[in-house]
Amino acid sequence: MDDREREQALLTALTTEHFVLQTSRSATVTESVGRATVFLSLLSATLIGLGFVASNDALVAPYLAAVLPTLLVTGAFTFLRLVQNMVENEVDLERIQRIRAYYHHRLAGGADFFADALQGEGAGGPTWAAVGNRPRRAQLLLTTAAMVGAVNALLAGLGVTLLVGLAGLSPGFAIGIGAVVAVLAFVAEFAYVNRRSISIP
Repeated sequence: MDDREREQALLTALTTEHFVLQTSRSATVTESVGRATVFLSLLSATLIGLGFVASNDALVAPYLAAVLPTLLVTGAFTFLRLVQNMVENEVDLERIQRIRAYYHHRLAGGADFFADALQGEGAGGPTWAAVGNRPRRAQLLLTTAAMVGAVNALLAGLGVTLLVGLAGLSPGFAIGIGAVVAVLAFVAEFAYVNRRSISIP
């Protein structure tokens, strides 16, 4: 196989890989939306159910004791998978940008085709150029994983508030403890998202 045939075969392979990676990105986004939707639907159904039992004091505590752990466990699993999806999406996007950089170097000539794939080099990798923003830690707050993490933190704070209230302590103290737990839980979840992200140096 001469150099021309080898380069043509490489270009064909890269084009196929580009398509496969884009398909993989679409699948991770679809899965993320689906998982977040299922979790939020479960949360919504729980709140509707709470509305039905709220008028009966004898049912509220058992109901919350049953559904809060379910929501917390489901939310934790959803959060962890959404973080995995985020990382998989970043990996796929970075690989796509490397292929696009090759297209630019080998095929674009003097044109600007695929030049954006080079903009992020030396600044956290080429990934950020594909989405138009330089990487910032605060942008991780806008991810689906962070959203579900925030809901999980609120649920954890609510659970602690109810437990402290059942212990006979004052409502103000219970709410304060619950708020602290919610903030600490969200900080821990955001730290996890931050640690797992690969696109931000």
